[in-house]
Parts: sequence; C-alpha cells; structure tokens
Amino acid sequence: MSYDRVRVVAESRATLARHARTFDLAGWFLPAERLDEAAVVYAFCRLVDDVVDLAQAPGEGLAAVEAIEAELAGTAEARPLVACYRDLLAGWGVPLQVAHELIAGVRADAGPVALPDDAALLRYCYQVAGTVGLMMCGVIGARDPLASPFALDLGIAMQLTNIARDVAEDAARGRVYLPAHRLDFAGASPEALLAGTAGREAVAGVVLDVLALAERYYASADAGMRFIPWRTRLAIVVASRVYRAIGLRLRRRGGDALAGRTIVPALEKALWTGVALLGFVRGALRPRSEAHDPKLHRFIADLPGADAGTRRPSRVTRGGRVLALVREVF
Repeated sequence: MSYDRVRVVAESRATLARHARTFDLAGWFLPAERLDEAAVVYAFCRLVDDVVDLAQAPGEGLAAVEAIEAELAGTAEARPLVACYRDLLAGWGVPLQVAHELIAGVRADAGPVALPDDAALLRYCYQVAGTVGLMMCGVIGARDPLASPFALDLGIAMQLTNIARDVAEDAARGRVYLPAHRLDFAGASPEALLAGTAGREAVAGVVLDVLALAERYYASADAGMRFIPWRTRLAIVVASRVYRAIGLRLRRRGGDALAGRTIVPALEKALWTGVALLGFVRGALRPRSEAHDPKLHRFIADLPGADAGTRRPSRVTRGGRVLALVREVF
C-alpha cells in the first residue's frame, strides 16, 4: 500500500518526544534520518504496547494485537505506521520474526502476569526489549555478525531496570514481573505483592537483586561498544547511560520501589549525559574487545540473535546483514 512517509515520521517523532524523554534526549546525537527511523521503531513498539495496556478488557487487547500481526503478515491492509515499520525491517534485512517475538511478549501482558523464575524473566525481557535492541541495530547500521548478542544485552538490561522501577504500578495492573522464586526466598510472594501486603524490605531486596542482574547485562553491552558506527555511537551511549541512572537512583533508595516511581531529574540527566560524553571519548581511546559470555543467554539461546554458545556467530538477518549492539558505557 502507499502511505505518506513524511506524515508517519512526523507523528512518530511526536510520539517519541511525548513518551520517551530519555530516548528523545539521545536523539539529539543521531543524524536526522536515523532519528526518523528510530522514531518509527519506537512508535510501532508503543502501538503494540498501548493496544494491550489501554484495552478495556483482555480480549480487546488480544484482538488488537492479532490485527497488527495480520498487518505485518500482509493478510490485512496495514495502517501507515505498520506499513512504514515493515518496510524499514525489510530494508535492513531484519526478519519479521523479531517483531513477532516482541508481540508475543506484549501479548503475555494482556492477562494476569506472574513469572516463576529467572528463566521466564529473561525470556520476557528478550521479547519486549531485547528485540528492540535488534531493531535499533537496523537504525544505526551496525553489521558485524558478532554484535547481536550485545544488542540483546542492553535491551534486557533496560527492561530489568523498568521492572525494578515499576513494581508498584505493575502490581496495580495485576502484573508481577519479579520472579516468584526470588520473592519466596525473601519471605514474600506474588500474591502478597498483588494484595499490597508484601513486606517492603522483602520486595526491596528482590528489586536490588534484579538491579544487580541488570548490571551484568549493562556490563556486557559495554563490551560491544566497538560494533557501533561512529556517527550513531554517541546517541546510544547517552541513551543507555541516562536510562541506567534510573536503577542507580533506585539503588540509592535501598531498592524501595514501593515508595513511588523513581524519576531521574533533568539536572541529573544532564550530568549523566556529560558522563556519557566522557565515556564515549574513553571508549574511543580504549575500545574493549571481550567476547560475549554465552552464559548470559542460557535461557534465550534458541531465540533470534542470541548467543548459543557456539563458535558460529548468532545471525539474525538475511543476506549477511547483521544486527549489532545498542550499549551502555560509563
């Protein structure tokens, strides 16, 4: 179908500015065309998320998600945003399976959510955020076949940060992403968290555990700095550093996510942007060359782009076009 790409991009940019201040800030460091594409990716992901979160009933949300899947598959006429997004993926050589994995993760949010263990947690993080890292690699033009696992790691790290920050909001929606086995060990439970009777210290301890897990993935993503092209690298550095600041601020509060949503003030964002700039220079002078640790992907090794622990690099594109890193750096 034909669509007005200029209008889609303008509407996507407005969505990015309205809902994603951290990434909008990072966009200042992207070339205009790359920012346009990043905005379309964000707007598509936001659309998928909103049709579930804003649905009046779970069935309504599932029907809306199925409609988007049909548009992606070409069995239904695609709205302009979906058509533009689909064209971008095709141009980058990114398989539609990545988008369908994202949708599968969001679909799971349509009903009550409870994750039993770390394996379920990390698979969920892969679906709703690791996939976004892979999509963003199309935006930034990273192609090294060794890079995609690092891209996944930053997405996973950011989602773990989200989960730690949004414990109270998610519980109000009937969703508990903190692993049940960790809550049980701390003396709490998903049921108690939903009922509002979970001990704050117990929950805070689990939140700190999740943030510590996130740090492992941030550190791995840091090692992938070398795979991002110079023109787009700084934008990713800024986005990841400013986003990670949410977790750092929550840690300073002792992990007490039930005390209210953790927000990074504008001045502190500016500070972390400066730190990111310094880190960018440091990374340029001393690039890291560590291989990816396959143990980080032991629960997702069967999914596109993950490190399966073999010598053969994980490819997630066709025709040699390979997704790479979106990363975090000090």
